Amino acid sequence: MKVFLLHKAHDFDIKRKMPVNEESLIPDLGLQTLFNTMSLGDELVAEVVKRAVLCGDNDLDTVLYRQNILKDCLKNPLVVREIYSLTLELVEKERKSWFFMSGRSSPSSILYNAIGVMEILVEILIKLRTMVDRHSGMFESEGFTVLFAKLKDELTDNYIAEMRNHVEKLKFGDGVMISAELGKGNEGINYVLREPINNKMSWWKRLFNKKNIFSFSISNRDESGARALSEIRDRGINLVANALAKSADHIRNFITALRTELAFYIGCLNLYEELARIGAPTAFALPAAANERKCFFTGLYDVCLALIMKRKIVGNDINADGKDLVIITGANQGGKSTFLRSVGLAQLMMQSGMFVPAESFCSSLCPGMFTHYKREEDISMKSGKLDEELGRMSDIVDHISSNSILLLNESFAATNEKEGSEIARQILSALVEKSIRILFVTHLHEFAQGFRDKRAQNVLFLRAERKADGGRTFKIIEGEPLQTSYGEDLYYKIFETDNIAHKESRDDGNRIH
Repeated sequence: MKVFLLHKAHDFDIKRKMPVNEESLIPDLGLQTLFNTMSLGDELVAEVVKRAVLCGDNDLDTVLYRQNILKDCLKNPLVVREIYSLTLELVEKERKSWFFMSGRSSPSSILYNAIGVMEILVEILIKLRTMVDRHSGMFESEGFTVLFAKLKDELTDNYIAEMRNHVEKLKFGDGVMISAELGKGNEGINYVLREPINNKMSWWKRLFNKKNIFSFSISNRDESGARALSEIRDRGINLVANALAKSADHIRNFITALRTELAFYIGCLNLYEELARIGAPTAFALPAAANERKCFFTGLYDVCLALIMKRKIVGNDINADGKDLVIITGANQGGKSTFLRSVGLAQLMMQSGMFVPAESFCSSLCPGMFTHYKREEDISMKSGKLDEELGRMSDIVDHISSNSILLLNESFAATNEKEGSEIARQILSALVEKSIRILFVTHLHEFAQGFRDKRAQNVLFLRAERKADGGRTFKIIEGEPLQTSYGEDLYYKIFETDNIAHKESRDDGNRIH
């Protein structure tokens, strides 16, 4: 039986290969903060959400399928957590029971271990069936309704009773009955396990059902004889031991898959509850096909910054529908980099099937997301900053495909304005021609103005808003690129404060003397 809570037709692959740019995406977008909040120390949740977010799905049906399941989870969080806790019972009992860790060398040991495991699994299945009977009517999504229907159909009372009966019989409390034939050299062949004799027959039936039975006994000191009998027993129970072990593994794999796929939704519940606690809004996105060039949102914010600050933060409203290139300029420390992260985080969250940190969000799916952020100076001095930037860009070009998204933050600023602008113009123009969606935070005015002069319909210009007195609103608005980033605002903010403090200290000193 399959779980199908993350995909309609196959199980979630927790060993799926991570994207080649994993090591860049996580620090550039601050994803570790998101993963930590979702996992709350649960290692399985941490691993599942990491793969689900970084390996987001490019299939529209899959995204909508997960969204509907998550909506069910948000309506019934206690039930979902109860089912997840039940799957954790297996983990706890595996840790405590030596049945799961014993080596399976002989048929006897295989059978003994399988019986112990099966008894544990049956009890978990009974509890799971009870939960399904009690709560299945509260769920509406295709994923949960199909799963619960399968559990009801397959985990019937008769099925569970039959499982228990088989397990009890395989304990062979009355001994093992095996038939065999004599082969060449009187060697035993064709060993077959038989139904044990019914010892509950009345004495009258046993009297008239007597058959010629020949028997012999093994002395307690006859080690060779005991070993020979043990080998005969193992031959007889070999098939049934392996069959029971496979059955136990099958049920165990189902419960493990259920725990793995529920782990994603447990992570979503943890995040949702934390965002609700700090008053940060969430919404389910409207995903569009990759080639539709949709990008529209209201109240979009950097979810990781909100989690760090423990409060609701400024959101942005932007309509970038039909745009291939978005150029973001404006005042230093005005929220440009935060805005860039918010777009990347929301896109990844949407494609994993999660809600997004916004009041509303609509975007086209993409086959991959890439980041090109400025890095610190290479302390080994093996290459200059520009060489390093171009090297990383070359790696991105080798792996990026049409309709992917590329986020650039102050790239190509390691050289002069003219050269940096020309490098950026050539690279980004080529990428746009290959249908790559690009958001570029830059201080290269010559580059930005060059695109502005062309008046291309597929380019959008955004700017960090600045008040007349130099204050920052941390809002990103539509606006033409400016020649200045208002660095003097920061200068006066820092050094005027120092001058005032110095002057006050000097005045205080004069008054003392």
